[in-house]
Amino acid sequence: MSGARKLQTEIDRTLKKVEEGVEVFDEIWEKVYSATQQNQKEKYEVDLKKEIKKLQRHRDQIKTWVASSDIKDKRPLTDARKLIETKMEQFKVCEKETKTKTYSKEGLARETKVDPHEAAKNSTRDWLSEKVDALMLQIDMHEADMEKLTSGKGSKRNKHEIETLESSIKRHRWHIAKLEQITRLLDNDALGHEQINEIKEDVEYYIDANQEPDFMDAYDETHDIFESLDLGDLPNEEEVAALTAAAKTSSKDDDDKKKKKSGKKDSLGDDDDDEKDDKKKKKKKDEKADKDDDKKDKKKDKKDKKAASTGVPLTIGRATVSKAPAAAPAAANAKPP
Repeated sequence: MSGARKLQTEIDRTLKKVEEGVEVFDEIWEKVYSATQQNQKEKYEVDLKKEIKKLQRHRDQIKTWVASSDIKDKRPLTDARKLIETKMEQFKVCEKETKTKTYSKEGLARETKVDPHEAAKNSTRDWLSEKVDALMLQIDMHEADMEKLTSGKGSKRNKHEIETLESSIKRHRWHIAKLEQITRLLDNDALGHEQINEIKEDVEYYIDANQEPDFMDAYDETHDIFESLDLGDLPNEEEVAALTAAAKTSSKDDDDKKKKKSGKKDSLGDDDDDEKDDKKKKKKKDEKADKDDDKKDKKKDKKDKKAASTGVPLTIGRATVSKAPAAAPAAANAKPP
């Protein structure tokens, strides 16, 4: 119990700092726009930036508390977070304006620019971008809540809360897709800013009220707030998931085919390498056999020459002539018949 009281005290202290920070922010904001010289505006903008950073740190802490299951009443925290985000958007506008120097080319061009239609178009584009950012922020918060609810064995115990968050994320993404489509049509002059102004109230209501506990009781899923713009049908979440799965499967099949084809090439390459190695080995073996045969032939030639030389008698000094043997006496004296 003491821990809960300590946490509540810390929350109250932070909410008080947020209120004070917002008051200081508003005072500096007035000084920025009441300054007559550019250097004064830049100085006040620096002070404004310091203050918004303090508020952003409080916002980070508040987001952590909102995601905690230990806190039951989260409405004050949610209101404080929305207030800080509003001031963040104000600061973005101020920062963009003060960066445009009075005597710069952009500043002079802005002064001479008198096209109200283009100005209204730019304002509508900025509004669309802000609403997309707001929905993306809510998606981030929902995903953080889901991660906390699914940790450990919480996925079964918190099944209903998780399904509610998943449904909300799907709706948000559908709305974001529509807003991005509207932005493209606006840039291509296929939609006018006057037409988009007709849906602003419904879009802002959805973004502001969708986080209320009883929002789904009054929400009509069959009602399309963008129907008047005739945008055409966008695929729902199930169709998007099916298309994504089909694309992944097709990509996987292509990868498998490439791997198989690459494997065949590698196999053929290996066979060619083996055949080349065999040829090289055989060639070396043949060359070695030829060398051995040559050696044997040379040895044989040497032996033959040696044998031939030893078979002929060599005489040193004067040659001797051998006499023919004497004929037998009986054969010498015999008369012919």
